[in-house]
Amino acid sequence: MEENNLHWFAVYTKPRWEKKVAKILADQGIEHYCPLNKVTKQWSDRKKVVLEPIFKSYVFVRVPDETKWELRKIDGILNFVHWLGKPAKVKDEDILTIRKFLNEFSDVTIEGTPALQVNAKVRIKQGLLMNYHGILVEIQGSRAKVRIETLGVQLSAQFDKRNLEPIQF
Repeated sequence: MEENNLHWFAVYTKPRWEKKVAKILADQGIEHYCPLNKVTKQWSDRKKVVLEPIFKSYVFVRVPDETKWELRKIDGILNFVHWLGKPAKVKDEDILTIRKFLNEFSDVTIEGTPALQVNAKVRIKQGLLMNYHGILVEIQGSRAKVRIETLGVQLSAQFDKRNLEPIQF
């Protein structure tokens, strides 16, 4: 099997099944990564260090494109994480970055991206208008309307909210 034919995919698991799915994948010889974090838990009578998944209900799996659909037959895997209607491929560098980060630090917390607010200055992260800055005019569900001022004119365009990030003035 060619090394460059393998791709990382993120799969959704049943709630609290991340480590079980990782064990099933390991037993089947499928390359996977379930990032775990050492967390100190306090009970009434003791403290204990436990390993908790960093990404709730996600496990990363590295398989060839042509066999990826067989993963859905594995107990505990519900579906792929999708991007633009297709199973999202995760870059090797992103997996490597997560691994390096977790080797370097413990007791890591995951925080969501800052909420977008109307009249906030935003940067477009990808697409034709990538790296343009504008003002968030309106939010409707997962879509957002951004006003971009350039060359003395105002342009307004609709974007997926995930494609926008707040910036400082």
